[in-house]
Amino acid sequence: MRDADVREQRRGMLYLAHIAPLTAYVSKLRERVDVEVPNFDPLDGGIGAQALFLFEKPGPMTAEDGERKGSGFISRNNDDPTAEATFSFMEQAEIPRKLTVIWKVVPWWNGTRKVTATEVREGEICLQELIGLLPKLRAIVMVGRKATAARPFLGTTGLRSFTSDHPGPIVRARWPERWKAIPLEWAKIREFVDMGDR
Repeated sequence: MRDADVREQRRGMLYLAHIAPLTAYVSKLRERVDVEVPNFDPLDGGIGAQALFLFEKPGPMTAEDGERKGSGFISRNNDDPTAEATFSFMEQAEIPRKLTVIWKVVPWWNGTRKVTATEVREGEICLQELIGLLPKLRAIVMVGRKATAARPFLGTTGLRSFTSDHPGPIVRARWPERWKAIPLEWAKIREFVDMGDR
């Protein structure tokens, strides 16, 4: 996603059948003021996803505006250490990319990594709509401590839920063994997705 041509190619894919409903969902979220909502990555599973990996909140490298030029996408291909680790850990967990979708409990970037209780409540409302757009969804993974704030809501969905540490540099520096164990946690999801769809 560091390459402008790659970003442009992804933007050109946003209205393919598997991703178009999620692109429309993002457009609706963008009606809020003073926030930036990144796109879903069209290389992920879109509405065909069986596993939703739910991170905490978009960071500056998902934002197209700002001091550092981001991609405009929630993507494992973004130019930052968390995305790089996510890409690697997904491969180690052996979950086909087309069976997954990556999103955030708080789906907008507002210039701060801080996550408030109000944002989580608003994010849960947004998540309810998103889950309704994913008819094949079987499992949700709450990635990181702040993502688990949505656990009470997610427990009402009837979907199997999991938790894992966050693959970012803070966890890697403080708890390297926990960071290295993330792919093993994610590999548990394979029981709940149809690997025949490889």
